[in-house]
Amino acid sequence: MVGSKQGPEPGSSDVVLRDGSTMHVRQVAAPDEDALVTFLEGLSPETLRLRFFSAGMDARTMARTMIAITGKTGVGLVATAGSDGGILAHAVMAVTAAGRAEVGFAVADDHATLGLGTVLLGQLAELAPAFGVSIFEAVVLPENHRMIGVFRKSGFSVTTRPTPGEIEVEFPVALNDAALVRFYEREHIAAIAAMRRLLYPRSVAVIGASNNRGRIAAEVFHNIVSTGFPGPIYPVNPSSAQVQSIPAYGSVLDIHGDVDLAVVVVPAAAVMDVVRDCGAKRVHSLVVISSGFAETGPGGVRLQEELVDEVRRYGIRLVGPNCMGIINTAPDVLLNATFVPRFPKAGSIAFMSQSGGLGLAIIDVASRLGLGLSYFLSVGNKADFSGNDLLELCEDDPATELVLLYLESFGNPRKFGRLARRVSMKKPIVAVKAGRTSAGIRAAGSHTGALLAASDVAVDALFRQSGVIRTETLSEMFGVASLLSNQPVPRGNRVVVVTNAGGLGILCADACEAGGLVLAELPGALREQLLQLLPPNASAANPIDMTAAASAEHYAASVAAIADSGVTDSIVVIFVAPLVTDPTDVARALREVARELDESITLSAVFMSAEGVPADASGQSRHIPSFAFPEEAASAVALAVAYGAWRAAPRGQIPTLTGINQDLASALLAEALLDPGWMPIEKAAAVLAAYGIPLSPWRVARSTAEVGTVARELHGRLALKAISSRLLHKSDVGGVRLDLDGAAAASAEAQKLQASLGSDNELAFLVQEMADPGVELLVGVVHDSLFGPLLACGAGGTMAELLGDVQVRLTPVTDVDVTEMLSGLRTFRLLQGYRGQPAANIGMVEDVLLRVGAMVENHPEIAELDLNPLIAGPGGAMVVDWRMRVATSSPPRPLGSR
Repeated sequence: MVGSKQGPEPGSSDVVLRDGSTMHVRQVAAPDEDALVTFLEGLSPETLRLRFFSAGMDARTMARTMIAITGKTGVGLVATAGSDGGILAHAVMAVTAAGRAEVGFAVADDHATLGLGTVLLGQLAELAPAFGVSIFEAVVLPENHRMIGVFRKSGFSVTTRPTPGEIEVEFPVALNDAALVRFYEREHIAAIAAMRRLLYPRSVAVIGASNNRGRIAAEVFHNIVSTGFPGPIYPVNPSSAQVQSIPAYGSVLDIHGDVDLAVVVVPAAAVMDVVRDCGAKRVHSLVVISSGFAETGPGGVRLQEELVDEVRRYGIRLVGPNCMGIINTAPDVLLNATFVPRFPKAGSIAFMSQSGGLGLAIIDVASRLGLGLSYFLSVGNKADFSGNDLLELCEDDPATELVLLYLESFGNPRKFGRLARRVSMKKPIVAVKAGRTSAGIRAAGSHTGALLAASDVAVDALFRQSGVIRTETLSEMFGVASLLSNQPVPRGNRVVVVTNAGGLGILCADACEAGGLVLAELPGALREQLLQLLPPNASAANPIDMTAAASAEHYAASVAAIADSGVTDSIVVIFVAPLVTDPTDVARALREVARELDESITLSAVFMSAEGVPADASGQSRHIPSFAFPEEAASAVALAVAYGAWRAAPRGQIPTLTGINQDLASALLAEALLDPGWMPIEKAAAVLAAYGIPLSPWRVARSTAEVGTVARELHGRLALKAISSRLLHKSDVGGVRLDLDGAAAASAEAQKLQASLGSDNELAFLVQEMADPGVELLVGVVHDSLFGPLLACGAGGTMAELLGDVQVRLTPVTDVDVTEMLSGLRTFRLLQGYRGQPAANIGMVEDVLLRVGAMVENHPEIAELDLNPLIAGPGGAMVVDWRMRVATSSPPRPLGSR
């Protein structure tokens, strides 16, 4: 069913249906008239009667009526086989009264069971708020159970009322939790169907297969044959009668049997013809290894767009282009549709890489470390299949216990976050995201923009909120993968280090503490027990130095004693080869003791010897991950502990906030969009007030003469600030005067500011009541075109950028998110009350964060927001300076967009 990718025109998307095939959904337009007529004339009389109450209506007239419902009167959608293919479904939302619209849909008879009606209904529901529609209604014939069933099964709260010969249906448009769950369930089913078509084909064709061993096309074909794929394998090469002793075909159309998967290895210029042949052959999935597409520049981008459009026309799913291929190690599949010479060991790790060349190294390293793969996907330019599709498959896949991702870009990061959060609760996801620093720094007009400009904080926030383990390097990735695929997720952050070299133990201890681990305190009884077990002169403090005289038996005895004591969650064993102890003996001893360990203890080893890790560190029941250096082991354990803590933490809720006037904010922002950019301070304040965000009482004076007048309307000590579109940061030019005693002092300071700032025709003055003392914070937002709003909170005031103490989350944010944002600040102790200062009202600060999060989530046209400072004190939280920039936002991605 649902699973879509934003199309090139607004409101368009590519959707995956229940059987894994694809359709293109877009708004209907005048050029569709003939196609609509063809669609209507192709419907069965019974389908016409149920939808239009008559089988004898005029198709041309009806087609024109369908097109006429546009603009303010409603919207029509069509589903096609590709962006310019034939119409296979139509849906309409026609406004009937204020807040109400009639909906209906028709689906081609041979596509009636694939979930298209649900897809179209969901997208109409997402478009409804733009038309002010909150209630959908429909009139249905009593026997039209299918349409009523679509309404009910989609999760809407449907009510029906029988009338003579008809049933009136009504339901609210809002996609409540139940509706979203049902949409996502259908999306999940569709994605799995598509992935299984790809990874579990019954037959494979290699188009471009050749006899020239050493060339990519020849190696792909050889690998599929030699690995033992059990189904038919068809080489396609118009120039050869046989390929590697197997009869070849001139075209995929010449193959008599069905073809589930086609691997394409031909020049880029020939790919389009191959795709058309595959479409005519009804091939389900394509792996396009050929390069020469988007990676080559603008011409390649256009060619790739044509490729995607062509596969959409035929409902084909695509891996690549410019990829290395796919692997499935399942014993009943044994598919190696890559040019990698080594078939990986079967196991429980699914790996997806955007880099084709990197895949060669990945498989080699995984094999060397003894890590088995369930699936390997090299997705290249990621024109269709992506990490989101792999996550959908792996969530409940019994063959996969761990997902590894090498990512260079995101297609739909918000969907990735939703899927990853769901999957991470069941099994770990480890990711390396290339591009820690941006190629170009975002032009920032606020403290928030500057803080978020030159880093990928959006990716960090995405991974943090969704439980993804982010590693800096591939080495780290394989380290934590080796740990988590063989050992339990640590239940806590306590660690004990056992070594035969004190210096290495200290290095490991330092790395553990740097990673947030705590060296467990060993009770006296355990220390006495260890001293009795270990050689003379050993130290029983943590890290435990057994000295170079330690034998394999000493290692086994100490590890067993520590595990039995219950003082730790993880044990790191370090061995450096002395003259008297064989590393193989130590490995065997650890393997034996691991069999008896409490299954909740996470055990890892470091073997620093010229021979590397002994093979005997691996056991049949419990493999002990081994590292070359102590820091690598500490890093892996720390990452695993952080993941375990995330999984054990409460998920949080998006609370219902009171005192919000969303309609007023929308009206103010709509007016501001007539002149996009930084909003006048009064208008920005009105938007903030509509969301209940507290501002220190203020007035604006348009001249020095007005300052005294407006100051008399305020109370207590006053602040005076120069405001102008030319002043980016007021304090930088001395444009702020604080703690003024009344209107006369404010007027005098305004005169001084006027003189010092020169002839600025826009110069005006903000006069405010001084806020109570407290901790200065920054709360801000930058709207990322891909990730959506990024909510930031950090140390504020004039030192905000210098301190760089900031926490970032993607919206929407939960109550747990905002609590973690504040507690994650280095300056959080100031809010708790530092050196005798009173503690701030942290609950009020959290309330501001939740309100700002809700505001920017509801209004994506807020491109940038700076509340700096927000002063947090015992009595509450108060914003004393604010800026807001608006820009036309992109339309929301359709439900399930990839």
